[in-house]
Amino acid sequence: MTSRKKIEAMLYSTANSTRAMAYAPYSHFTVGAAVLCENGEIYTGANIENASYPVGICAERVALSKAISEGKRPVAIAVAGGKANEDAILCPPCGICLQFMKEFMTSECPVILSHEETKNLGELLPFGFDGDKLK
Repeated sequence: MTSRKKIEAMLYSTANSTRAMAYAPYSHFTVGAAVLCENGEIYTGANIENASYPVGICAERVALSKAISEGKRPVAIAVAGGKANEDAILCPPCGICLQFMKEFMTSECPVILSHEETKNLGELLPFGFDGDKLK
């Protein structure tokens, strides 16, 4: 196994174990995310639901917000999700999370979706909106 594959596997395993921290009393769909930063630090996040559904926040944005608020630059993210107390299923980030990633990650950044599936951000969000369009 190459070192890149080992890092991806470790990051995905971290995301999957972080699902246990999710607060999902309504959907019972738990998601964990693990963000690798350029300095090697890893930030995790889990989805947090709310009775007023739009107020909830996805695991990806929790993890990225923790990293960004600490001044770190994300270089990869892993996402694991599925029904609580069940094995993870392929769980790509939602559109809002992809757009959030676009603000802080390059199109080449890996998005690890399982032990077998990795895409780069550009593949998952080929026409993302960025600051260049505001000039």
